[in-house]
Amino acid sequence: MSSTIGEKIKISVFGESHGKAIGVVVDGLPTGMKINMDKVLHEMKRRAPGNDKTATPRKEADFPEILSGVVDNVLTGAPLCAIIHNNNTKSKDYSDIKRCPRPGHSDYPAYVKYNGFNDIAGGGHFSGRITAPIVFAGAVCKQLLEEKGIKVTAHINSIGNVYDEEFNPCNIDDETIDRLLNSSFPLIDESKEESMRKVVADASADKDSVGGTIECGVVGVKAGIGEPMFDGIEGRIAKAVFGIPAMKGIEFGKGFDLAEMRGSESNDNFRYDENGNVYTKTNNCGGILGGITNGMPIVFKVAVKPTPSIAQKQETINLETKENDILEIKGRHDPCIVLRAVPVIEAITAITILDLLS
Repeated sequence: MSSTIGEKIKISVFGESHGKAIGVVVDGLPTGMKINMDKVLHEMKRRAPGNDKTATPRKEADFPEILSGVVDNVLTGAPLCAIIHNNNTKSKDYSDIKRCPRPGHSDYPAYVKYNGFNDIAGGGHFSGRITAPIVFAGAVCKQLLEEKGIKVTAHINSIGNVYDEEFNPCNIDDETIDRLLNSSFPLIDESKEESMRKVVADASADKDSVGGTIECGVVGVKAGIGEPMFDGIEGRIAKAVFGIPAMKGIEFGKGFDLAEMRGSESNDNFRYDENGNVYTKTNNCGGILGGITNGMPIVFKVAVKPTPSIAQKQETINLETKENDILEIKGRHDPCIVLRAVPVIEAITAITILDLLS
């Protein structure tokens, strides 16, 4: 399985949802940087299951046990390795899935690729549970970026058909960043929370699930970072984002809306401010031109599909009898993963940006 990404900052993720532990190895981090573990644990809590009604009732502490790379909270230069123990698993809930793959999940293609030897309990290595070590690695990378004056933030852009306000793409201020970081339901317009929660509750009551979108912003990256064509920043971020389970789409800046504009509307006009700094009056390009940063905030949205594991009866196949079958999924599942995915998107973005700057 290919679970490694990065060039100078490399992360390797390991483990399965119902295994003894999951974890990550991070190579290439600088030495001597002191890590604020309180900030790391805060990021872990944002993603952890069982902390919100929109999430799975499976409770996990998600406490990272650091095995190497840190002494007295200072990076040593050795590979940073951390594991997170799985303590609340119910693998018996997945007994039927070995022969009847779940619609919308990786069960069937993974069965074919790995000749049926892959661990399917809880989704195995394909589970959203595997994003916990990514958040740990990202929490460390976020602190390293902050030393460079760079901040990564995100919010729920939509759940179902209920939408939050979007970032001001030209100015994502520190107050907004701090508020979103410390919010249990990160929205720019907090009045939308009740409506979004109702969408999730209604889906759950129908034994169903619902998806949404997340908007992410990166502030403080100077112009000139990135490469043209195949190694541009859009491509690097997109590759990393699509490594996160359930992510099915991405757009930078105005994205697909640009297809309906004229050039006179979409072009971001350059200006000098009173200090001689270059900026653009709009940021339709999302801070990236030709795969290279232009100095404006990097802004993009990702599409999160509805959780495939739903309690309704679904049509599937039986791999043992080679006949069509009906599957009724048991177990504990998120009716909506958008909330818990927000810190994951921040984390994988921070890892990618730090790699580009290293």
